[in-house]
This record gives sequence, C-alpha cells and structure tokens, in this order.
Amino acid sequence: MRHVLAVGSGKGGVGKSTVSLNLALALTERGLRVGLLDADLYGPNIPLMVGITRHRWTETWTLARPRESQVRLAPVERYGLKIASAGFILGEDQPLGVEAVTAQMLTRQLLNEVAWGDLDVLVVDLPPGTADIQQVLLKAMPVTGALVVATPQYVAHLDARKAVRMYERHRVPVLGWVENMGPMRCPHCGEPVEVFPQVPKERSLRTLGVARLGSIPFDPALGRAGDTGQVLLANGATGPLATAFRDLASAVAARLAERSDGDGRAPG
Repeated sequence: MRHVLAVGSGKGGVGKSTVSLNLALALTERGLRVGLLDADLYGPNIPLMVGITRHRWTETWTLARPRESQVRLAPVERYGLKIASAGFILGEDQPLGVEAVTAQMLTRQLLNEVAWGDLDVLVVDLPPGTADIQQVLLKAMPVTGALVVATPQYVAHLDARKAVRMYERHRVPVLGWVENMGPMRCPHCGEPVEVFPQVPKERSLRTLGVARLGSIPFDPALGRAGDTGQVLLANGATGPLATAFRDLASAVAARLAERSDGDGRAPG
C-alpha cells in the first residue's frame, strides 16, 4: 500500500466511522485502489454500516493463499472497497477486553495478515480519544498522515485539539480536519441552518494551524444509511451530502499527493 490514512477524533460520537467509510468510497470513485481497516477494536461499526452481520468468524472471512506460503485472511469486498474489521473476529455483542499490548498484536494482524493486495490508500478508522490504545495503534502502523473528525461543538474541538497534539507527538503529519454535522439545509427555503452554537475561534482547531478540508452537512439520512447498511455513496448517489464527501476526497487526495514518495503515482 502506498499511503496509510488514519482517521481519528478526540471524542466519540462525532461520526468518525461514517466519514471513514464514505471518504474511502469517494476515493474509489477517483479510480484509486482503496482498503478500509476498522481498527476501532472496542466498538467496530463498519460491518453494520456496510450490511454485514455475523455471529461466527468463518461466516465472514475466508482463507486466501498468496504466492508465499503464509496463509492470509481475505478482506471482504463491498462497493469496490477491501474491508477488514475487528468486528469480523468478534460477535456483534461481544466486548473486546484486552490490554494495549494485545490490541497492538491484533492491529498488526489486521494490517499484515490480511491479503490487501496492491492498494493506493488504506483508510484506517481509529478508536476515538488519545489514550494508550490509540498511541499503540499509531506505533503499529506506517501512517502517511491523519485526518481529524470534529463536530461544530466546543467539546469536540477541545478534544480534537488533544488528538492533533497526540499525532504531533508521534510525528504523524496532520493533513487536516473535517467538520461533520455542519450546517444543514432547510428543507423549505434551502438556507443553511446552524445545528450547534459556533465554536469560539480562539478555542477551535483553527488556532493550531490545521486546515479544514471539508464540511459534511447535518442530515438524518446519513444516520439512517449507516444504521441500515445502505451506504450513502453506493450506486452513484447525488445531492449535498455526496458532493461534500467527494469534495473531501479531492482535498485528501491532494494532501496525499503532496506526500507522494516520488514514484510518479500520486493519488487521484
């Protein structure tokens, strides 16, 4: 894989998995070979969001034998994406109670023992927060850059600032941040409506010099899509939401291109 993009957040509930999934799909629309790793070990949601339900590991993953003798796990393919998740190992209501070291071993397995094939971008949906588990995961992955997800809320920006500092401590470049649940369109007049109070500029992510790469408008349809396994960007979706994710993918691809390794194959 040429690039590993970590998608994280300072707090839970900001739509990190929703952004990860739809961003990955928007990148595939640009002709890129994309994988999606759901590394949120304690709350993997990607399987449900792409319509995968299971109770046993063997119902989802099959064994694939690459050219080398090592037996690897085959990722599940949906909508042109190669997907692997901690949720493929656990049952839907089965908690994962492991220490950080064990979590690191599991992450390395998801990275190295899955037959990803040739990828341009691997999007990694990290757990929310800045605790030891997130930092262990960052050490286990060759991360090209990070994308921070935040809602237009004071607490979300406060915690997202901590996430930015965490990436900086681990020398992971922060490509930018994306605002989720931004102003929604009034269904009657079409004017933008602020769902949340504005975050004071002096307390927002802007003070850290991190660029905003996109804004995803608040829309209940996005939540319904995730709960029912009906992926928004599947089947050539149109409308403000789809446009917002495609614009985000364009901005992310441009940032990854800036960090291209010089082999002439910049993303997008």
